[in-house]
Amino acid sequence: MPRLTRAEQQERTRGAVLAAARAEFAEHGFTAAKVDRVADRAELTRGAVYSNFAGKRALYLAVLVDVVERARDRAGPPATPPASTGAALAEFARVWLERLPFVGDAPGSGHLQLRSLSGVVEDGPARDALAALVRFEALLLGLALEARRPGAGRRVRTAGLALTLLAGAAAVAENAPGVGDPFDLVRAAEHLAGIAIVDDDRPPYLDHVAPAETVDQPWAAPRGLVDEISGRPAEPGRDGVLVALGVHRLAAAEDTLRSARLRDEVTVAIVTDDPAELGRLARLARLRIVDIAGCLRRVFAPADLPRLRVVLDDGAVAAALGVDAPGTRTEVAVRVRGGRVVARAEGFGAGHAVAASTALPRA
Repeated sequence: MPRLTRAEQQERTRGAVLAAARAEFAEHGFTAAKVDRVADRAELTRGAVYSNFAGKRALYLAVLVDVVERARDRAGPPATPPASTGAALAEFARVWLERLPFVGDAPGSGHLQLRSLSGVVEDGPARDALAALVRFEALLLGLALEARRPGAGRRVRTAGLALTLLAGAAAVAENAPGVGDPFDLVRAAEHLAGIAIVDDDRPPYLDHVAPAETVDQPWAAPRGLVDEISGRPAEPGRDGVLVALGVHRLAAAEDTLRSARLRDEVTVAIVTDDPAELGRLARLARLRIVDIAGCLRRVFAPADLPRLRVVLDDGAVAAALGVDAPGTRTEVAVRVRGGRVVARAEGFGAGHAVAASTALPRA
C-alpha cells in the first residue's frame, strides 16, 4: 500500500477529527463537549486536534461548516421555479424550516441541525460580525426576490422580515422542539410579500463619499475564485467592479451593487484578519454564506440567483488589491476595464465610489 503524503495524512487526520467532533457535539452539545473526548473518539492525541483547530469554538464552527457544505452540495435547482414573490418566500421558508429538530431529537443533535450558535458567538467582534452577516443574507435573498419582478422595487427589507420570522422559529425550536406549525410559518412568509415597505431610499451618506481615484494600472486577476452563490468560477478579469470587504463592512455590498451599471459584474470578496483554517470570523462568514447559498439554489432558478458574486477570500484577493493586513472594517474597491485597473478607492464608501466611476483606460 503506497505511503500517504504529508498533505494526504493531514487531510485524513482533519476528517477523523471532524467526524469525532460531530459525534461529540451531537451527544453533548457545544457547552458540555470536551476536546479530550474528541481526541479519544478519533483515536488521536489532543495535540493532533489542536494542530488542526485552534479550540472548541473553531472546531464546532468547522463541524457546522461541514454540515452546510454537504447540504449545499446536494442542493439542485428547483424543478419549477416559484411564479411570484410570495411563492418564492413560501418556498424559501419551507426549505429553511427543514432544519428544525423533531420533538424526539437529542438537544445536541438538534442544535447541530439548527446550525445553532448559542454559546459560540458571545464577544463583541463576533456578535457584530454575525449581525453584519445576517443583514448580508437579507441582501442576497432580497436580490433573488427582485429578479422575479425586475423594476418592481427593492425587496431587501422584505427578505429581512422573512429571515427574522425564521430565526424566531429557530430560537423557539432550540429550547422547545415541536412548538409552532411549520405550515403556518410558510404561509406567514408568503404573506410578507404583500406588506408595503418603503425600500428605495438612497442612503444620504453616499452624497458625501469622495470620488474614486482615476488610475491606469495593470491588473493581475486572482485565479481559482468561486462564486459561493452560484458555484461558478468568479474571476474578476477584464471588466467589472471588485470590492474587498471586512465582515463588519458588508453593508457596503448593497451600496456597491446599486451604484453599478446594469451590465457590470460586481464581485464582493469577504476578507478577514484571521487565517481561513483557524480563524473564527472566517469560519463564521463561511458558515452563513454557504448556508444561505444552499437555500437559494434550491428555491431559485440559476438565472434568478443574485447577480452579486460573493467570494470568501483566502488572501488572494487582498494581495491582488495590495491590502497587506485586511481587517473587519476593510473596504477597498477597483474598477477593471480591458484588463487594467481604471479606478480605485479605499475606506468608507469605496465600493460606491468605484461602482459610480465612469473612468476609462487611457489611450
